[in-house]
Amino acid sequence: MRRNVLETALAAMVLLVAGVFLVFASNIGNVAPVKGYEVVAKFNSTDGLALGNDVRIGGVKVGTVTGLTIDQKDYRALVKMAVLPELKLPVDTTVAVVSAGVLGGKYIALIPGKGKRSNRHGLQLKKTRDVEPVETAVGKEIFGLGEGPNL
Repeated sequence: MRRNVLETALAAMVLLVAGVFLVFASNIGNVAPVKGYEVVAKFNSTDGLALGNDVRIGGVKVGTVTGLTIDQKDYRALVKMAVLPELKLPVDTTVAVVSAGVLGGKYIALIPGKGKRSNRHGLQLKKTRDVEPVETAVGKEIFGLGEGPNL
């Protein structure tokens, strides 16, 4: 009987520590979706991008991907993002689908331009860069076609 009580207490302690760890990780990891105004961009390819992925400027999370659909007029991927309401984006901002690393997921990188700033709901950003397939990136590195000097 004493062993059952000890095992139960130990299991409760493990679950408590796991719960505290999850709360800590979610607070530190900044995984909560951003609530803000909607920004829209069209891409030829968004391979690997998913709902809930980050939108970042300079590596700092400023938004969340909220929608992925196909535009019925030109059959391009239509990506909707929620961006922090206090952030006024230049209308000539470049939007790129970027890989977070070899094994990491994708995210949207915003590269602000110098044009008129807006935080209007439904802002459409027209300057986009599609995701580069992994095979192309690996081929560039292997055959020395990547950017930068070859040594």
